[in-house]
Amino acid sequence: MNNLSTCKEWPLLAQKALNGERLTEEEGLAVLEASDDEVLPLLQAAFQVRKHYYGKKVKLNMIINAKSGLCPEDCGYCSQSIVSTAPVNKYTLLDKDTLLAGAREAMTRKAGTYCIVAAGKGPTDKELAQVVDAVKEIRETMPLKICACLGILKDEQAQRLAEAGVHRYNHNLNTSKANYPSITTTHTYDQRVETVEKVKTYGMSPCSGVIIGMGETNQEIIEMAYALRELDSDSIPINFLNAIPGTPLEHAGRTPAMKALKVLALFRFICPSKEIRVAGGREVNLRTLQPMSLYAANSLFVGDYLTTAGQSIGVDHQMIEDLGFEIELNAL
Repeated sequence: MNNLSTCKEWPLLAQKALNGERLTEEEGLAVLEASDDEVLPLLQAAFQVRKHYYGKKVKLNMIINAKSGLCPEDCGYCSQSIVSTAPVNKYTLLDKDTLLAGAREAMTRKAGTYCIVAAGKGPTDKELAQVVDAVKEIRETMPLKICACLGILKDEQAQRLAEAGVHRYNHNLNTSKANYPSITTTHTYDQRVETVEKVKTYGMSPCSGVIIGMGETNQEIIEMAYALRELDSDSIPINFLNAIPGTPLEHAGRTPAMKALKVLALFRFICPSKEIRVAGGREVNLRTLQPMSLYAANSLFVGDYLTTAGQSIGVDHQMIEDLGFEIELNAL
């Protein structure tokens, strides 16, 4: 057994994270390979880091699937990809009124950030103009932060989104560089990195995360966390694969709940000051242990995801209240 895998060592990792020191690969492996008996002390240590930066506050985010099922990409995890046979809704970019209605719904759910997501390799000029128009009105009429996720951007597109008032841009790394070709072939890992760097250049907050459960090794999970630390991603959504029938990864097994909690603790230690969000697949993978995730993470998506159902908003709000935590309103 790794000699770090004892409850006496986890507070030392928490202190190292608080000191701004990077965990070694050995320490990262100790977290991921720890006995399930160590999960409670491990989460307690992760909570000390989370509490230092975020107290007991929880940021809520809501997604709107602004364009669905018409994607030319071949991402193996996605029900909207060109290689998927999953029965999903297919429609072009939603009109302005529908995007505005989604923003109002985000406010009723107490979400501080409204995420406009459109499937595709990148936006057309017409699509970008539609998003920009909606964003400007949302910014003028509602106290919401806006995150856009529209694929790979050109410089001029990134500039227009920033000028319209988009606070944050999401472009997930998804998996490790070595594992990337087994997940998709229609774009590269490096293109993902370039887009994240580009949005930073134009003043938008970078949001980039991962999907756990796509055949990656523990070493690769650590590499993903290191990569996001180097990218200085402000918000890190941790998705756990929800294997959808009709996608190439439909037979992938779920991530055990205890393993998912260890992953969240790892990301808190490696990216201590960043927003760690329990994202897609939490309901299917964490199941009844979802409340425990918030001892490491400080953010949730509320409501449905792109093509899969989420947990009831009332249940999420109750979960936060029962933990003695507090929803952080209008939080970026």
